[in-house]
Amino acid sequence: MLLTDLRTIYERDPAARNWLEVLFCYPGLQALLFHRIAHWLYKKNIPFIPRLISQISRFITGIEIHPRAKIGRGVFIDHGMGVVIGETAIVGDYALIYQGVTLGGTGKETGKRHPTLGNNVVVGAGAKVLGNIQIGDNVRIGAGSVVLRDVPSNTTVVGIPGRITRCENTKVDVLAHNQLRDVEAEAIRALFERVKELEQQVEKLEVNLHMSVTQVNQEIRCSRDSVIEDFLDGSGI
Repeated sequence: MLLTDLRTIYERDPAARNWLEVLFCYPGLQALLFHRIAHWLYKKNIPFIPRLISQISRFITGIEIHPRAKIGRGVFIDHGMGVVIGETAIVGDYALIYQGVTLGGTGKETGKRHPTLGNNVVVGAGAKVLGNIQIGDNVRIGAGSVVLRDVPSNTTVVGIPGRITRCENTKVDVLAHNQLRDVEAEAIRALFERVKELEQQVEKLEVNLHMSVTQVNQEIRCSRDSVIEDFLDGSGI
């Protein structure tokens, strides 16, 4: 299991130089080592000690993983500060989890109350996956997204709440974060284009009725259009 985790880090992190650096300087790997010990003790019904190990791991690495959570092989927690993985969460093989991610619950319900992640899932920085939901294989969750519903395999989810933006049967580069769509901006742009079409129709009607639009109104409209275009094109980001 340790060799698989080390190999995964080398494959996914270009900053990894040598095994000694990875072993002692990667908190994600250290948190997984602590967790595997705590999880083994938890399955043996040993009280207190697993939770103590979890808290020690949290103090050292900044990553909190409940001893009962099930973590697959080849999982890579990159940077990891602020990551929280709840008691009944299940993380599949070769998942990639960035800093600030929460795999949590939505209330005080009992039983299975945390998410299940499939294989090869990527969860971007600051994303929140909440509740007893199923995340399929090869899913990418964009940074800062809040996912509250089941997500089918081979899809990409972004936004608050999370919306599916891509449905494919092909595997994508897990590190290609810049290829995520901005579905909210696309929806606003579609509405903006529709409004411009309606304005043009109104202007034609005004001309037919011998009603002229003043130069001031035209300048105000152009100014507003410019502000909207700057927002949709990512101005200031």
